[in-house]
Amino acid sequence: MSELTLQTYEMARRSIVKVVRQPALFIFPILFPLIMMGINVSGLDAATEIPGFPTDSYLDFAIAFPMVQGALFASINAGSSVARDVETGFLNRLALTPMQRAAMLLGLFTGEMLVAFVSTLIYLGVGFAIGLHFASGFLGVLVLLALSLLIALAFAGLGAFIGLRTGSPEAVQGVFPLLFVFLFLSSSSLPRDLIEHDWFRIVATWNPVSYLFEGLRSLIIFGWQGKELALGFGVAAVIAVLGVYGATVALRTRVATS
Repeated sequence: MSELTLQTYEMARRSIVKVVRQPALFIFPILFPLIMMGINVSGLDAATEIPGFPTDSYLDFAIAFPMVQGALFASINAGSSVARDVETGFLNRLALTPMQRAAMLLGLFTGEMLVAFVSTLIYLGVGFAIGLHFASGFLGVLVLLALSLLIALAFAGLGAFIGLRTGSPEAVQGVFPLLFVFLFLSSSSLPRDLIEHDWFRIVATWNPVSYLFEGLRSLIIFGWQGKELALGFGVAAVIAVLGVYGATVALRTRVATS
């Protein structure tokens, strides 16, 4: 086992242990999106009667919501965790050891992606238990898990960047409402072509989060749609690259000035 792999494993284990020791960091990001999905399914089920709605089950449409929202919570956890490490001086002490910088971030991201993976399995399990249909079959489930992990990495990268730049858990929490705006000003509740208000439809079209929803949703409702999947993976990959790069630069700057 290489030194980088071993160090990444240790940092990932630390990240997971921190979550296990603080159940609120794990339970809330799973429970709250499920509650929100339940509210949406019960309150917006009549939307399936709108001509052109892609499915007769709003559950099939809404199941993507907790996956993206759960990844959003993971970003807040990642940002708060690394900001707390800055605030307590742990990051400075770690910089004095032979620990590689890449292992610091890889460990954090691995831990958050594992949480996201378990969360997605729980969302799917609950969905199948209450009647979820999955058009793309077992292979589609695997592709959906891969996309959800990439989305989790993307948001975790952004969270880590904010945490390292600010060094304040409170500042990371302060960004949360802004990220929630992106979540709701998207195609999370209705397909973009069925949004009546022009301004809302334009915002949803420019909002990259819409394409994350649509990539996940395409596997569930339609089966295999190359365009939606390509956009979903492409947007998630771009956000992930920007987030991880930003976090890497912020870590280098933070260590250099400490």
